[in-house]
Formats: sequence, structure tokens, C-alpha cells
Amino acid sequence: MAMNRVTKLFQPTAPIPKSLQNSQIIKSQRMMLEQGVIRATSTGLYTLLPLGMRALKKLENIVDRRMEQIGAQKILLPTLTSDKLWEQSGRLAEAKAGSELFLLEDRHKKRYILGPTHEEAMTELLAAGTRLSYRRLPLLLYQISNKYRDEPRPRYGLLRTREFVMKDLYSFDANEENALKTYQSVTESYEKIFQELGVKYVRVEGDSGMMGGSMSHEFHYPCEAGEERIIQCNSCKLPSNASLLDIPTTSCPHCHSTDISTMPGIEVGHTFILGTRYSQPMNATFIAADKSMQSLIMGCYGLGLSRILAASLEALSLPTELRWPLAIAPYKACIITPKHGSKEEAASSLTQGLYDLIDCQPGFKNDVIVDDRSNLSIGRRLTEARRIGYPLIIVIGKKAIEDIPRFEVFDLNNNQEFDWTDGSVVARLKEYCAHHE
Repeated sequence: MAMNRVTKLFQPTAPIPKSLQNSQIIKSQRMMLEQGVIRATSTGLYTLLPLGMRALKKLENIVDRRMEQIGAQKILLPTLTSDKLWEQSGRLAEAKAGSELFLLEDRHKKRYILGPTHEEAMTELLAAGTRLSYRRLPLLLYQISNKYRDEPRPRYGLLRTREFVMKDLYSFDANEENALKTYQSVTESYEKIFQELGVKYVRVEGDSGMMGGSMSHEFHYPCEAGEERIIQCNSCKLPSNASLLDIPTTSCPHCHSTDISTMPGIEVGHTFILGTRYSQPMNATFIAADKSMQSLIMGCYGLGLSRILAASLEALSLPTELRWPLAIAPYKACIITPKHGSKEEAASSLTQGLYDLIDCQPGFKNDVIVDDRSNLSIGRRLTEARRIGYPLIIVIGKKAIEDIPRFEVFDLNNNQEFDWTDGSVVARLKEYCAHHE
């Protein structure tokens, strides 16, 4: 495989656009723009550049793997949904839903919605002539796709946009008891996803809002940039969304204690048990054991993938340097070569061997990039690599021309520095990976 090189990387960097300079901007947004991870194209719209796209695809792979483990099947629904389906479910008439919908009309005067979510489309799929037996339940179907919302106040980069990437899963069960088991299975899978990312999170009781249903939970990253308020009860220890507070007494919705504290959070996931909220009006049924036709019991489960990407960086990063969860870092390791014309240039011959040695280790395949801009000093390239946040930065510098060549290694996520010899690289990488499992 060809070596990944910075000189071949499309990474257009630019100062913050004038349209954002006078507005509130958070650190992850600023650095993702400055380091060529994303590019602003219009209000609330961003292009994911190669570094951002690599991170997003890694996140999608984690999600796919966890979904396969619980038997979920992946599909892809059309982005456009007929407004007739939303009329059938009753959501089109709801003011809150309608104000955030992108509506359009085709040449035949038929109206469509750019999907912000796909409860109606998914339910219609099950209702459209599918004779589903109870023996085939639960059925779990999910997709990862772009969603659209006419956000009144787009801000904070990928945290609040008009177009975003979301993973939405829909479950179908025969009864409430089984639906609750499915709900538990999916939410446990979500917990594993967040644990794999390694960013501190909390799961709180949530508000069903326009989605409807009998149960709802939210996943949040506690973070100063968060627009949600999470309450922590110091009595029963159960967290919840501040929107559920008993306002007259400002008390915990679980035990009614007034001994509570609050913290800001970024919502990154939301789960619901919908019951028959959509299946009944849209006639999505199954054949029960007694041969009768009964309404499916539904659940829906969303993960904002582009938001998780930005929220992880907001939670972990330093004021001037990005910090990525190792599992979704665009590249896990960056090798910095000697400067052209320097004494260290004699060690340039070590580059290919070091690259191959790291690339063949578990977890590092196609995850190494070489900063081969040898016209720049090592110091400048090291500074830039730190700003981008490559978890491991390996410098072929002065120590590489000693009798026993050594590489200077910077472990950004643990704020540590090491010297590795050529012979110790494999063992050191195994130690590094074990530390992050």
C-alpha cells in the first residue's frame, strides 16, 4: 500500500470566516476550521474534508459493528419523504415539527419533506404489504444518512447545523414487554459505543417531545459548550434533563428532593419507546399467534454522528490543540521526517521501514501518515501535528543518527514523551494499545 503523505493530503486551512468572527465560536469549531477538518460553506452547512471524513467513517464502522452484534439490519431510506406520510401520522400539523421542516414541491406539485428523521418512512415500509409474523420479531432496522432541519439558530460548527449525519434505528415488537427488552438491548449497545470512544458521558431520563411515546432517555457529553442542562440529584443520584424539573419547587423528578446540582451537556443520542404512536395510524401490523392482525410496538433510537464527532473534540481538546478519541482519530500516528539539508537527513532512510513496522501492527493498518514536508523544520511540523491532534507523533530527529537510532515519541492523549528504538517499536505499540483498551 502506498504511504500516506501530508504532501498529498487535501487539507485547505483558512482563517475563521468573517461571518463567524463576530459570533460566538467554540474551540472545537475554531480548530476544526483552522486545521482543515471541516470547511464552512453557508450558514449551518459544512463540508467534511478528508481528515473529518476519515474520523466519521471510523465512527460509522464502530456503530455498524455494535448494531450487527444485536441483530440490527442496515438499510437506506430515501432522503425525500412524501408529506402525505407526515399527514397520516399527524406530525405535519404540529407547529413545532412544521417550523423546522424543509418542504419542497416537485414539477407535478407533489410536496416532499427533506427528512429530519424517518419514523413515518420506516413505518410505511412495514405497512406496505409486508405480512410480518410474530415469529420474526423483534425486527431492528437502521440507517446512517444525512438529515435536514431548518435550524433557527445554527451555531457551534457541527453541533447545531441544518444538515447533519445521523444513525437512526427503529425496532418493532409484538408487545410492550418485548419492546422493553429490545430497548434495553439497544441502549446497552449505545453505552458500549460511548465507552469505546472513551469520552465521559451520562444517560439521563429525557423528554419525548414531538416524537411521542412512553419512555425516553438521552445521552449527553458533560461540556461547558453544551446547550442542554443536566440535573444531578444529590439524594437519589439519578440524572435527568432539566426540562423534566418540577418547576414550582425546582425538585428532582424522581424523588422530589431539592438537593440538586446542574451542569451543561451536549446531547449526542436519544432513545424512545414509541408504542403504537406511528404503527396504529399508519396500519403497520403483524400476524399474532392467534392469527389476528395487531399493531406493531415501535421504538426509535438516534445517534448524531457528526455531532458526536464535534462534541468529542469539544470535550477533550485543549484551547489550541485538538484531541481525538483514539478510536476515531483520522490517523493514529504521524511520522515527521528530517529537514532537508540538516544533519539528521541521513536518517531519512529509516522512514519507510518505520512506516511499514507501525502499519502492520493491529489497529494501525492504513492509520499512519508521514509529514514529508522536508522543506519545513521539524519544530514547525511538530507544532502543526500537535494542533491537528494526531495521538502519536514520532519524530525522526537528532537521536535517530546516534549509534543506536532512537525516535522521539509524543503521546498527546496521555501528555507523555518517550524515546523508542527501532527494536522497541512493536512492544511499545502493544503497550500503548493495551493502555487504551
